[in-house]
Amino acid sequence: MTHFSSDDSSSISTRWLRALWLRCRTLWPLKVVGNTVATIGFFPLYFWIMKNAGQAWVLPLTAFDRLIAFWPAVLPVYLSLWGYIALPVLLAKDKRELWSFSIGCAAMTALALVVFWFMPTAIPNFTIDATPGTSLHFLKTVDSAGNAFPSLHVSFSVFSCIVLGRQLRDAGAPAWLRLFNVAWAVAIVYSTMAVRQHVLIDVLGGLVLGLVLGFVSRERGTAAQPVGMRAV
Repeated sequence: MTHFSSDDSSSISTRWLRALWLRCRTLWPLKVVGNTVATIGFFPLYFWIMKNAGQAWVLPLTAFDRLIAFWPAVLPVYLSLWGYIALPVLLAKDKRELWSFSIGCAAMTALALVVFWFMPTAIPNFTIDATPGTSLHFLKTVDSAGNAFPSLHVSFSVFSCIVLGRQLRDAGAPAWLRLFNVAWAVAIVYSTMAVRQHVLIDVLGGLVLGLVLGFVSRERGTAAQPVGMRAV
């Protein structure tokens, strides 16, 4: 039986932290500028389509939607998506990995915007207490019920979870951190329904979109690696 000393455990911990730090340092000016430009550039087109796409079809509620209680306290979790999707950018180890994630996000956005334009949808008009002046009131005023299916909030969460999970595994991060990554993504998905921004149908649409792009990006990443690296 192999025994590990406290020094060995400390070395293992230091190793994965060092690996993550090295990833963060790599190309950081490009990461910061690119992520900021992409995030800011997304919203004008998103809201323009919401305003001009035409009459939206109101999505039906399912029995599952009725089980999800309105929970405004999870609004910070819902908004945390914008920090969460920055993590795979921050942890990209090189230009190829950064480009792969960026292409995936761009493809998801383009596909969703096409659907929003040609098949505009909206969630039902829920009766909720969004007191003026609060964060929830601001959210409901700015991001109205349109552009519902597929949920980009969900697709970005799922896609980021897959890519981030891969990065954490490659860096040798502990299991608890990889589980936290999954839990964060699940919490964001749940919050989209708990704050009444999405219903089950568009959540499922976003889930499929995120999974497909996550799978495609994994295949692209594997194919791009030299044969010697795949065996490591």
